[in-house]
Amino acid sequence: MKKQRESQCTQKTISLLSPLGTIQVSGCENGVHTIQILMDVAPAERSGEAPLSCVVNDSPAETSPELQRCVEWLQAYFSEPQTAGSLPLPAFHHPALQGDAFTSRVLQVLLSDVKFGETVSYKRLAEMAGNPRAARAVGGAMRKNPIPLLIPCHRVISSSGQSGPYMSGKGDHLKQWLLTHERQRGEG
Repeated sequence: MKKQRESQCTQKTISLLSPLGTIQVSGCENGVHTIQILMDVAPAERSGEAPLSCVVNDSPAETSPELQRCVEWLQAYFSEPQTAGSLPLPAFHHPALQGDAFTSRVLQVLLSDVKFGETVSYKRLAEMAGNPRAARAVGGAMRKNPIPLLIPCHRVISSSGQSGPYMSGKGDHLKQWLLTHERQRGEG
């Protein structure tokens, strides 16, 4: 039923150029469905011409207010990340973020309780979400996060202090970049 409700949406996609590479934001009138970080070029391999902020590369003629709000939030995050927390988040319209499931609860707790520049362990996030024995399930919730950056799964690290995998291990360098970006910008 949830899949059917989502498929009835008329989704539009906006493509952005960011320090991480191309980011695609998809959504409808009801909210953001997904954010995809396309790993076209690693941050360390970028030329000096890579944008320091986030600029719209390709956009449909008409975008919903929620998609526009998402773009504005992402632009603030990359150019002045410490101000992103004061901007309103767009509405989210993805089944993983609705309902009472553990994944939804973990993502909501992460969004509301782990602030800019902070990190939290998988174990601690499981405790915060109400199930102290579910650290592995927290890892699964991070893999299912449909809107990375807005719901900051890059801030979840292992108990040992290691960063842990990002984007199923393919984006570990992006996770490091994001954590460094937040630490450096948070101090300034």
